[in-house]
Amino acid sequence: MTTVLKPISIWVFTLLLLHCFEAFAQDSRSYYRAPYAAQAPVIDGIASETIWEAAQWKAIDQVIIGENLAADDFSGRIKLVWDNKKLYVLAEIIDDRLSDVYADPLSHYWDDEALEIFVDEDASGGDHQYNHNAFAYHIALDNQVVDAGLDKQPHLYNEHLMSRWQRTGDATIWEVALDIYADDYKDGAVTAKPVTLQSGKIMGFMFAYCDNDGGKTRDHFIGTENIAAVNGERNRGWIDASVFGVLELIKE
Repeated sequence: MTTVLKPISIWVFTLLLLHCFEAFAQDSRSYYRAPYAAQAPVIDGIASETIWEAAQWKAIDQVIIGENLAADDFSGRIKLVWDNKKLYVLAEIIDDRLSDVYADPLSHYWDDEALEIFVDEDASGGDHQYNHNAFAYHIALDNQVVDAGLDKQPHLYNEHLMSRWQRTGDATIWEVALDIYADDYKDGAVTAKPVTLQSGKIMGFMFAYCDNDGGKTRDHFIGTENIAAVNGERNRGWIDASVFGVLELIKE
């Protein structure tokens, strides 16, 4: 007796394609492994603490905005560690020129030289453009911290983190101590408390750098995530937390 196989339905075939695409997108996201710091690093831009030696470097090598980025113009990498109170970020930036054009920290903050740290506390993904489902902290050379609020306007979030940097030649070492807030954070809530971190916690995370060589707009925007492979377009991190990588806090 001959068995006749029925053609697969368009609906089933579409589901299979979507599943394959989602699996590919997930595989394209970075995995960040942050070791536990029994003693918090001093935020001074020196990075002399031995805990930093336990963390792995992650390259900042994905060009989000701009073309023809030369190695002698910019290169960078980061490390992450944590304790129960904060996430700590170490960034090593090689940049031929640092530029802070706009004195007002709330004006064109994305065009000045800046670190940008993206954090999704519960790794839920999704829209965070004008809400706190995730944060996109822009950290300027004067250590002012900006993100957009629920009112679609920029706000200072200086109380959320501490950052310091030191420069030798073309190399700049930044250190950041970052409080982690849940997505129920409300702007202006003076009683808001950061979450307590613990081993095994999973968060969404991405790091980027705004590179301005002296003009009125940034020349390049470079990150740690290949956003185009996940979403199909490069500059999506400021809107969609689903393109962030996956950060796991570990304690060995």
